[in-house]
Amino acid sequence: MNKKPKGHLIKTVAPDSIGEEMGIEPGDYLIAINEEEIDDVFDYQYLIKDEYIEILIRKGNGEEWILEVDKDYDDDLGIDFENSLMSDYRSCHNKCIFCFIDQMPKDMRDTLYFKDDDSRLSFLQGNYITLTNMTEKDINRIIRFNLAPINISVQTTNPELRCKMLHNRFAGQALENLDKLYDGHIEMNGQIVLCKNVNDGAELERSINDLSKYLPFMRSVSIVPAGITKYRDNLHPLELFTKEEAGEVIDLIESYQPTFYNNFGLHFIHASDEFYITAERDFPEEDRYDGYIQLENGVGMMRLFITEFNEAFETLLKSENYQSMKQSISRNITIATGKLVYKTLVSFSEKIMEVFPKVKINVVSIRNDFFGETITVAGLITGQDLIKQLKEKKEQGCDLGDSLLIPSSMLRTGENVFLDDITGDMVEQELSIDLVPIESSGSAFLNSVLNKDYKMGRSNENFVYIKAYEE
Repeated sequence: MNKKPKGHLIKTVAPDSIGEEMGIEPGDYLIAINEEEIDDVFDYQYLIKDEYIEILIRKGNGEEWILEVDKDYDDDLGIDFENSLMSDYRSCHNKCIFCFIDQMPKDMRDTLYFKDDDSRLSFLQGNYITLTNMTEKDINRIIRFNLAPINISVQTTNPELRCKMLHNRFAGQALENLDKLYDGHIEMNGQIVLCKNVNDGAELERSINDLSKYLPFMRSVSIVPAGITKYRDNLHPLELFTKEEAGEVIDLIESYQPTFYNNFGLHFIHASDEFYITAERDFPEEDRYDGYIQLENGVGMMRLFITEFNEAFETLLKSENYQSMKQSISRNITIATGKLVYKTLVSFSEKIMEVFPKVKINVVSIRNDFFGETITVAGLITGQDLIKQLKEKKEQGCDLGDSLLIPSSMLRTGENVFLDDITGDMVEQELSIDLVPIESSGSAFLNSVLNKDYKMGRSNENFVYIKAYEE
């Protein structure tokens, strides 16, 4: 059996880079820097930050070279590796009662069933980790390298309850790592996936009080409801929060915010947008999101979206060419989205149509038949649900127009493919309509609605179409 090569395989070397100048080539292996072996990308990034380093390279013919490099402190070597993490991904060994992956249907692509609990992805991609998969060496390295911020799925600060929620007898003990990170002055963000009648109520109060002890190094804690699909056979019974219960969660969270802000300049504890929508309450004002620390976790996304749209819309109405645009812009489009943001997009569309008489916008809320109606976010809508329900609309006499706008979150990152492997081309063929993914910003939404030539990936500056008319 062939032994796995020692070191990290170099995939590319940038032209005119330090690596090329030193004779490093694709197919070489990086063995060590300053006589230290490299575990992963964080070792590499930490060790190359110096003005003088020694690199041990093994060439394709087996020769080993020691390269002495004089450079500026922050200069990169210009090399990329076959494995961008320079290590295997670490999978999750917990069996959380709310795990979304355990609620997935069978026979989907393999990558959708991979559970990661890799601290390195917390820094690289913003993933949340449980700390149960980390060794003392991992924690010490984070402190040594000053890696931050680290995003932590806390769920509860009650050690016994945490063991039960994660189905891991070491989950309570792993909370001790919070103390080590705090002592090391490492910036943290926390998350609590709230499960009704499990870690809410008095348990949530306990968690908020316990986590506040880590201020100011723990900058924020988000409270998000557990996602519940229809595929929960033989899993822990979970229920959705009612309108009244969601309001109680919000009231508890907001009761703490003034004290935290007065003492630390941070509101610290935040309810996700879904709680406000479920409770049918207005979203907090922008200042209470502390700079949108947890935007990607569904905290403040709607407030930012509304703010961006309103600012863009007001700028449009004050523009010199508004009157000419009002008469010349003609559109007939459909916007498909999830139940969660449906009412907001309807209100935006009504404002647009009120001042642009030749613009017709049909907003459709897509019911999630694939995962179940309890899933209301746009990012989990499948291509098959989109096609089926819009076909039904057409059969009922609904004019879908010439363009179908969808949130880009419905598609796999960087690809024109839905969660169920239906492609954007298939949607266009089935519905005889142009599919236009739009980015999740208020200005991008307005641009895409009013400008038929607007495509995702163009400039995100407000009012691409205004510039066109001015020209």
